[in-house]
Order: sequence, then structure tokens, then C-alpha cells
Amino acid sequence: MRIRRSLGLAIATATLTGLSLAGAAAAAAQISTPQDSVTPEQCQQGGGTVSSRPYAGQYCSGGSFSNSPIE
Repeated sequence: MRIRRSLGLAIATATLTGLSLAGAAAAAAQISTPQDSVTPEQCQQGGGTVSSRPYAGQYCSGGSFSNSPIE
């Protein structure tokens, strides 16, 4: 009886851990994908700063719109 409870607890813990890791990976993938283009205001609201790159124009640096081109 005690072994069944321990086994059930171990399976439940492993399941919850797997779900939280999958959710974290999905959230990280969603944040790191650059947008098509953002405004300077959107870049700053997302926690980033506008920076310029030679031959590439202005991009959002950091924050939730990192590496997105500025309109």
C-alpha cells in the first residue's frame, strides 16, 4: 500500500515537472522571435532601447521586441 502511494506521488511529480518545462520552453520561444517591425514606442514599452546597426537601420535592442526592426 505504501509503495503504491509513493509510486503515484513520483509519477504525479514527474508529470507536473514535465508540463512546467514544456510551458517555459514555449514561453521562451514566443518571446525570442522577432516581430515584423515595431515602433520606437513599442520597443521602449517592452523594455528595450532603439539602436542602429551599420547598413541595417534601426533595431530594438533588448526587452520583449529584441532584434525587431524599427518602422
